Amino acid sequence: MSKKERLPAEEKLKIVEAYLNGSMGKSMIQSEYGTAWSTLRDWVRLYETRGIEGLMSYSRSRKYMPETKLTAVREYLDGKGSLSDICKKFDISTSSMLRGWVKWYNGHKDFKRTKGGGEIYMAKGRNTTLEERIEIVSCCLANNKDYGKIIERYAVSYQQVYGWVKKYEDSGADGLIDRRGKNKDEASMTEVEKLRAELKLKEAENLRLRMENDLLKKLEEIERGRRRS
Repeated sequence: MSKKERLPAEEKLKIVEAYLNGSMGKSMIQSEYGTAWSTLRDWVRLYETRGIEGLMSYSRSRKYMPETKLTAVREYLDGKGSLSDICKKFDISTSSMLRGWVKWYNGHKDFKRTKGGGEIYMAKGRNTTLEERIEIVSCCLANNKDYGKIIERYAVSYQQVYGWVKKYEDSGADGLIDRRGKNKDEASMTEVEKLRAELKLKEAENLRLRMENDLLKKLEEIERGRRRS
């Protein structure tokens, strides 16, 4: 845990007030407390919008309506304000939270599919073949782990998709083999079949990584452009 997270609200308040009254600059605060400028900026904004409550640990777990998330993300991407501006306008706890929403939105995910802190609505599971699981995991990876889309497209449960993706990440294609009861014959998959499955899954995973890198570059370009303006 970082130093900034261990600080009690009273200590954060002292730092914020020192910054606001000019007795300490951001460089001095970073040197003395190890507090990054982005964190200090969040503290100042939270204090100005919520008072001392904004500096409490539980304040960051505030829940937001899907409509608020969507509007905030669209305004940010439309250039209507910096991360800090949008956070202040919609009283968003941290800029990293808004960044997460932007990433979620750019992954073609629907905020209305989530409950509270982002848990995807549950759907009933069903029996699947090995070929189906390979196809489902490949599709999930290629779509930047958009579990909501996969649940709807393949009529499986969140627990199933999440479990299959994790098994693949831990054990490769072998992790998708069901060795229980009557399905244990799946374990007889030939080496050629395993290689084909691994290739398909790896291509999907590489596509997801390229999408993530492209998104990060896009966000960095947006921020650089706003700092210059």
